[in-house]
Amino acid sequence: MTIVVLTVVIASTVLINFLRKEEIKRVDILVSAVKFQQEATTPNLEVQGLILQIYSSNTTIPVIILDKDNQIIEHKNIPQEIENSPSEIVAFAKKMAKTYPPIELKFPNKNNQFVYYDNSPLLNNLRYSPYILGFFILCYFLFSFWFLRTIKKTDEGYLWAGLAKETAHQIGTPLSSMIGWMEIMKLDTPDSEGVHEIEKDIERLRTISERFSKIGSVPELNDRDFNATIQENYDYLKTRISRKINFGLHLPSYNISVPHNKILISWVIENLVKNAVDAMKGVGSISMTVTERNKHIIIEVQDNGSGMTKQQAGNAFKPGYSTKKRGWGLGLSLAKRVIKEYHNGDIKIAQTEVGKGTTFRITIRKA
Repeated sequence: MTIVVLTVVIASTVLINFLRKEEIKRVDILVSAVKFQQEATTPNLEVQGLILQIYSSNTTIPVIILDKDNQIIEHKNIPQEIENSPSEIVAFAKKMAKTYPPIELKFPNKNNQFVYYDNSPLLNNLRYSPYILGFFILCYFLFSFWFLRTIKKTDEGYLWAGLAKETAHQIGTPLSSMIGWMEIMKLDTPDSEGVHEIEKDIERLRTISERFSKIGSVPELNDRDFNATIQENYDYLKTRISRKINFGLHLPSYNISVPHNKILISWVIENLVKNAVDAMKGVGSISMTVTERNKHIIIEVQDNGSGMTKQQAGNAFKPGYSTKKRGWGLGLSLAKRVIKEYHNGDIKIAQTEVGKGTTFRITIRKA
């Protein structure tokens, strides 16, 4: 894109320089004709006709001829508003001298004359055309890039939304069957600890199915008690991850009211925690901290796992990108969509270092 813009600017500049040289040649011819006429000892009608033709052909280039005492000999193509003011004509000639030095006509009688000239109005206007044209070409390329990128993101959004809804549909069928069998098991052994634990996992599967079904549609942010959402998610995850992992939670001592969707926020937290567990290979520590900062709530999930390189951190939220051999690259991209599009917040990698761990930070505006 830069090469195209530079090519257009250079080509236009070359063309304008060519036109400028052509105008200078025309002025030189005009000056030569005037000098020839002034030096002629006997009038020649044919020569005078030729000079008049050369002089008349100039309809664009401003020309002012002054003698050595700044008296006006001739002028042509100057602004109409100064044509009747000799002082302004002389001032205009001096102004033109800043662009091109005047051409001196030397005569034997020492009554030398000076020809002042400038670019034609058209050429002056064309001076800026390369940059204007380059600017519009640049804007066109930037708009095209933005448009294609938007289409690509939209297509990716539809792809992931369709995949999520299909996943929810596929989970729903065996889940319904499992619920039925669970009711039968409760009739036989209603107080069994195993039955209660399985029932919790079935409820969790129901929540997961509901999460996937909400992708692609605008969820309602009806939940307010943010502490309760985080605490409930923490309690569930702590019993489901390895005991070799030290999992800690730090919540404010007061209630925080944040409009959110409990199911989707839980999904984001679970995704970050499971990524941390994978990064630590089942051994290490995870800290989840919730703090209040001005009008925002900050949630940080920190681990002491393998960390990420700069390139991995830059691609972490891109759909389809994964550092795992069996990963789909779906979790973090959907988590970003949940936070940014549905909760008008932000999620990013606040800090990461290879071999030392990673900190994910979620920012959500308070009610």
